[in-house]
Amino acid sequence: MRNAGLKFLCRPVRLRVERADSPFTAGYQPGQEISLPVAHADGNFFADDETLKRLEDDGQVAFRYLDNPNGSARDIAGVFNRDRTVLGLMPHPERAVEADLGGTDGEALFSGLVAALG
Repeated sequence: MRNAGLKFLCRPVRLRVERADSPFTAGYQPGQEISLPVAHADGNFFADDETLKRLEDDGQVAFRYLDNPNGSARDIAGVFNRDRTVLGLMPHPERAVEADLGGTDGEALFSGLVAALG
């Protein structure tokens, strides 16, 4: 959905890693705080209460916003499919892989995927 403030957002946001038991998150620790940039006007994650409960109960929430920039339900920034083989993520980890460009917190996501393939 449209961001709660109806404006395009482009800035770093703080996230908490909820699960570290997937190829996407194996490079992080559960509860670790990271910073990734967002760049969107349609970043407000929405689902009905039943779906949100199922995602929570099944451990499918991957990342949460610490300072929710867009109004996402339950501060959800990223979700897995049931097998944790697909990740839907609003922030942009690919924009946080070089210290000279602002940060490296996204690098662990990609190194975890490479390791899982090896």
